[in-house]
Amino acid sequence: MSAAVLQRLKRRAQWRRALVVALAWLPWIGVAVAIAWRLDGATGAAFAAAAGLAACALHAALRARAIDTAWLVAALDAAAPELQDSADLLFARTDALGPLQALQQTRVLHRLGMQPPDLREPLPWRPLRRTLPVAVIGVLVVLAWPRPHGEPAPIAATPAQPAAQVQSLQASLDIRPPAYTGLAARRLDAIDGEAEQGSTLAWTLRFAVAPQSVRLRFVDGDTLELTRDAGVWRGERMFERSALFRIETDGAPPLPNGPPYRIEIRPDLAPQIRVLQPERTLSVLDAATRRWQLVFEASDDHALGAATLELTLAQGSGEQVTVSERRIALRGEGDTRTRRYAHAVELAALGYAQGDDLIARVTVRDTRAPTPNVARSASFILRWPPPQGTDGTGVEGLVQTAMPAYFRSQRQIIIDTEALLAQRAQLDAATVLARSDAIGNDQRILRLRYGQFLGEESETDAPPPRHDDGDDHDDSHADDAHDHAPPANANADDLMRGAGHLHDLPEAATLLDPAARELLRAALNEMWQAEGALRGGHPDAALPFERRALEFIKRVQQADRIYLARVGLELPQLDPTRRLTGERDPLTARRDPLVPRAQTDDVPRAAWQALHDDAPLPLAELLDWLRGTPDAATDRLALLQHIDALQRDPACRACRDALARALWPSLVPPPAAPLSRPAPDAVGRAYLDALAPPAADEGTP
Repeated sequence: MSAAVLQRLKRRAQWRRALVVALAWLPWIGVAVAIAWRLDGATGAAFAAAAGLAACALHAALRARAIDTAWLVAALDAAAPELQDSADLLFARTDALGPLQALQQTRVLHRLGMQPPDLREPLPWRPLRRTLPVAVIGVLVVLAWPRPHGEPAPIAATPAQPAAQVQSLQASLDIRPPAYTGLAARRLDAIDGEAEQGSTLAWTLRFAVAPQSVRLRFVDGDTLELTRDAGVWRGERMFERSALFRIETDGAPPLPNGPPYRIEIRPDLAPQIRVLQPERTLSVLDAATRRWQLVFEASDDHALGAATLELTLAQGSGEQVTVSERRIALRGEGDTRTRRYAHAVELAALGYAQGDDLIARVTVRDTRAPTPNVARSASFILRWPPPQGTDGTGVEGLVQTAMPAYFRSQRQIIIDTEALLAQRAQLDAATVLARSDAIGNDQRILRLRYGQFLGEESETDAPPPRHDDGDDHDDSHADDAHDHAPPANANADDLMRGAGHLHDLPEAATLLDPAARELLRAALNEMWQAEGALRGGHPDAALPFERRALEFIKRVQQADRIYLARVGLELPQLDPTRRLTGERDPLTARRDPLVPRAQTDDVPRAAWQALHDDAPLPLAELLDWLRGTPDAATDRLALLQHIDALQRDPACRACRDALARALWPSLVPPPAAPLSRPAPDAVGRAYLDALAPPAADEGTP
């Protein structure tokens, strides 16, 4: 019973507050409706009334929602003193109250049931008596305000004239995707839309005023004539690329002017391949390994086709290298769009032996017809290192070691830094600084050694680091950088090396590919930061840079061998009938004349120049160029839209500027032209005249 009483009190208070808000809004809504009727007639008045009532209802709802439990408790305590400020007990759970609180709750419920208070707000009669006359006066002023000069009076109605026929259109678009996509045909209640590449689009058009002929005029110059069938015009076409078009009619009013209709084609993308195992492109074989596990995933936007594993086995060394290839069809697990492939290569069955390289690559096709899209993964190499001492014997020009042995001491620098940090608490500041500076010197020497592979100059002659990662270090490197007197039989190259320094290592200039050089450059940057921190006595700050440098070095060392291609000598065929005849008539001088550079952007460049010079635009050539240009190279729809706007209004300056801006990214930057030699000044001419030979008539006596 108490809950029903409290709910009734709350609802009555909310309705009263909503009424108060409505009485405050209604006079001004009337003024707004009068102004709107005066300016825009009945339509404007209806819109103003709807907007005003919606705003009033929203404000009233927000104000009514403010009456909640806390408001109800405060209002009950203020309106009913007999409740003894205990209205909050009405909303408390009985099992959570103590004995005295339960007794007080019973008393409050009894008193509330005997005489419920009225919690409604009083009606705002005093504010209403002030605002209502003002609103009425405002409405009368608006209605009595004289009309502007030339505004037609509503009472003088002119006789109705027969309205001109207006063309309207009902259209539907049927989209039939290619069969290989597995997508169902669909219908759109529109003229334009988005479809898959190779889809057939069929239009069904119905006009309010029947025309004699209907055609779809594409902006790129093509035309599709529609056929009439029982008052309905139909036509279909297969699309490989996006297009813009307009509808043209004969013998009927034209359609309202508007932007061209768009057909956006989603291209059929090639499959995506993600290799899960192995994780690196180069794997070194363990002697106990008998199988090479390959796992990868493939996905396609429509459906996957055949997958093939290509294995290439390179055996032998030097000039006795033999290569054999094998292709294996794979079966995957999953649906038509995403599959997982796994295959274990039996190494013994392939004849894989020590010193061989096994190269694996995956090829995946989709079901696109008639020509499927093909995706190929990167090549993954399984290498079984040859026995020590036989690698590269006799083929020094074919196999080169990219990373010498002394490039393996970055880990030792990290170990020394960690040891210094562990002992830092037991050492004084001078000792810590000295040991940190010594480690920084080792880091500097290692950085300079790596820098030789990037063409950096040596700062000073310093020996290579003598510590290593546990491998035997070649002591012959220790004296490579010390000053020695040149030997008696030293040649010119030896003397130059002793007197100066090289900007690059001749044998290392072409052994690192651009990707490896970038990794090595990143490692040098980290070494530089580590060296600066170590020199300043902050080994803790240098440790992160040292570890990042080691990670870069590991990635560089993966390309530890580079194979140079062997190219045989191919001589031209000789004519034995011409030997020893002395005839040289058909022979010409073998010169390499300069050939003008072929311009691949002549059409867009000429079109852009014509737009810039306000000259006639070669639209036919521009459309032909656009048909032969891939969609990925240009924004095809944007260019077609600008061309359509310019065709409809050739004098539109903004349209010409927009087309020029759209063509600008398609222009190829011109090659750098040689600069002409500047004309000499007076001193230069005098110098050149002095160098000129004497004239013939100024002979010696």
